Amino acid sequence: MTGLFPDNPKSPIDLLALEGQALRRGYFRIAGIDEAGRGPLAGPVVAAAVMLPAGLLLPGVNDSKQLTEEKREELFDVIHREALAVGVGIGDHALVDSINILQATLSAMRDAVRALSITPGFLLIDGISNIPMNIPQRTVKKGDSLSLSIAAASIIAKVTRDRMMVEYDAQYPGYGFASHKGYGAASHLAAIAELGPCPIHRKTFSGVKEHLPSQPDSDTAGPSTGLFSF
Repeated sequence: MTGLFPDNPKSPIDLLALEGQALRRGYFRIAGIDEAGRGPLAGPVVAAAVMLPAGLLLPGVNDSKQLTEEKREELFDVIHREALAVGVGIGDHALVDSINILQATLSAMRDAVRALSITPGFLLIDGISNIPMNIPQRTVKKGDSLSLSIAAASIIAKVTRDRMMVEYDAQYPGYGFASHKGYGAASHLAAIAELGPCPIHRKTFSGVKEHLPSQPDSDTAGPSTGLFSF
């Protein structure tokens, strides 16, 4: 097969095709970039950059959303063991509220690339937005199912963020962060309505901002009506 997609639609996609195209154009040290956590109502957006040895196959590595939690945890260790370099960047809830989720995502992606122990010569990025860096790069829609490097990055980002949300669950009990990881599950929305937002909720997101304490006049300020104050 010479292209990205096989002639037989039932055949698996060549997850090294995009990396191969970059190599043939003279680019080396290729890093795949992906993120986890753009949609949740709470917690950070986490990005990962993964640089794999040229031609390496990692059976089972695919879009993290298609894998079980147990499989992601297993592959997380495999990727760290086999990769040339792995970097992680984090945009916390405050950054998301300050500069919006897209810009926070790109900032986390840039930090993930900078965290690599080897400077990449080319970036394969999941999505449609370029990272503001002076490195040759290519964006790929649904790249986590088309590129092994991006798929590996999606697993690193997802597992890293999930672990953070489990820790937040212990810090802020009652919201169920360990189960839904901050996404807008019915149980999460009900908890926000009952308890009010906690400090890691994204105050600019629908589902959260409606439940923020109102800002009373300073002369008539009374006690906070929410469980947490900001």
